Amino acid sequence: MNQPLTDNAPLLSRGMIAVICAQFLSAFGDNALLFATLALIKQQLYPDWSQPILQMAFVATYIILAPFVGQIADSFAKGRVMMFANGLKLAGALVICFGLNPFLGYSLVGVGAAAYSPAKYGILGEITSGEKLVKANGLMEASTIAAILIGSVAGGVLADWHIIAALAVCALVYAAAVVANLYIPRLAAARPGASWRPRAMTRSFFAASVMLWRDGQTRFSLIGTSLFWGAGVTLRFLLVLWVPVALGIVDNATPTLLNAMVAVGIVIGAGVAARFVTLETVRRCMPAGILIGVVVALFALQTAMINAYALLMLIGVLGGFFVVPLNALLQERGKRSVGAGNAIAVQNLGENTAMLLMLGLYSLVVKLGVPVVGVGVGFGVVFALAIAALWLSQRRDGRAG
Repeated sequence: MNQPLTDNAPLLSRGMIAVICAQFLSAFGDNALLFATLALIKQQLYPDWSQPILQMAFVATYIILAPFVGQIADSFAKGRVMMFANGLKLAGALVICFGLNPFLGYSLVGVGAAAYSPAKYGILGEITSGEKLVKANGLMEASTIAAILIGSVAGGVLADWHIIAALAVCALVYAAAVVANLYIPRLAAARPGASWRPRAMTRSFFAASVMLWRDGQTRFSLIGTSLFWGAGVTLRFLLVLWVPVALGIVDNATPTLLNAMVAVGIVIGAGVAARFVTLETVRRCMPAGILIGVVVALFALQTAMINAYALLMLIGVLGGFFVVPLNALLQERGKRSVGAGNAIAVQNLGENTAMLLMLGLYSLVVKLGVPVVGVGVGFGVVFALAIAALWLSQRRDGRAG
């Protein structure tokens, strides 16, 4: 039913609950599948430096498809786009389950994820508005991080028990996500009738990119979220190599449990941001971004499990407080200028380019034999300096305006 939701609709409307459930299942599958597939390639004796390549193949799909997925999200009912995208993820999981190339299967999951992201964030601006949008983003991040928490642990634990069973569970979860998408209200397309010629779509996408980049507020959001997610995905792989070096533990479950602590922290930080940060006070999140880098550098020096858990929890809290307001800012301003789907697609291009570059650099330094502790400390320091530079630039732009 093409019925728009009103501004007076409660935050936890039927549509929002369906979106959150679908997002939880989809993100659960993504994270469980990652760790199950990592266990599979370790079992098949791929070299250590190939592990980041798995994630690089995933994020490369976001970059390649960026000019198209935003328009797809805005040209159709976003709930149906999400359902189709989860179907692609299901197909990718089945490719890995049936013993085909894991890099190929995970790349297909990446295609589904690239199509899914603009729709899942863009629909928030259609079922909520104003200050509810920050709270809706908080719910979305909380759902996502809870799925990362449970999915990562489930993927690691199941892979220690039986790798094929772990992969099969991932496929079943994606199938459940497809079903959940059926309960999202079928809202009208945001921008129907756009050209489907690849050249015109690419030109439209880059015009939207230029428009968002010229706006100081959206540029601020794009750079901040790109740095954050590039750092986040690199930290995930850093943990896989850090655990056996610093703690002497070689199973699949321990890195997933440590990743889970970051996830718990992000849920807390997202809730705090929804309570204390508004679209008018987004700059309050910047000190948290700087502290993320500082704490990552401290974490890399630890050799005790309790300290590692505590610092990773803190990294998550700071991360949730940092990224949720930036997402809301981009959605609100992007919706008014280029369309929410296009804005999220541009954001995905930035975030996944950052991921690809950071993962490529990480894979290189691992192959060169740089000690994992040195990688962690250097990574944290560089991230803190980058966020500090972004904050100073934003304050300068604000005074100039």
